[in-house]
Amino acid sequence: MSRILARLSLTVTLLSTLGASASAAPNCLRDPQPYALTDDTVSWAMTIVPGADCIQGLRWSYMQIEGVSLSSGPRNGKVVIVGPGFRYFADPDFQGSDAFTVSVSGKNRKAFGNSILKIDVNARLQDVRVRGM
Repeated sequence: MSRILARLSLTVTLLSTLGASASAAPNCLRDPQPYALTDDTVSWAMTIVPGADCIQGLRWSYMQIEGVSLSSGPRNGKVVIVGPGFRYFADPDFQGSDAFTVSVSGKNRKAFGNSILKIDVNARLQDVRVRGM
């Protein structure tokens, strides 16, 4: 009987842990246009809250990414290459705009090529909600 209660208690604990809310990173890119790995250049726009970060994968379903590198870094944040993608960290006091450039190389449907991604970053003020007393 005590084993059954112990298992039941463990099950309830696990279920309550699994039911805890999780939050994914918000989509900070606005309509990222696909690049073609044909020596093309594509411009993307990002909106981010100061002090926040944004992680973005670069692989489309028909591509095989072989290399990602930072061509030019931002002035008001930091970019870290993460596998076939990047993560942008906005400075806590970030206001206005920023920009950085990422180079991607790989295969697009068996054809090897490169693309340049120019990412423009704009600061967005946090939503502030005041509750009544």
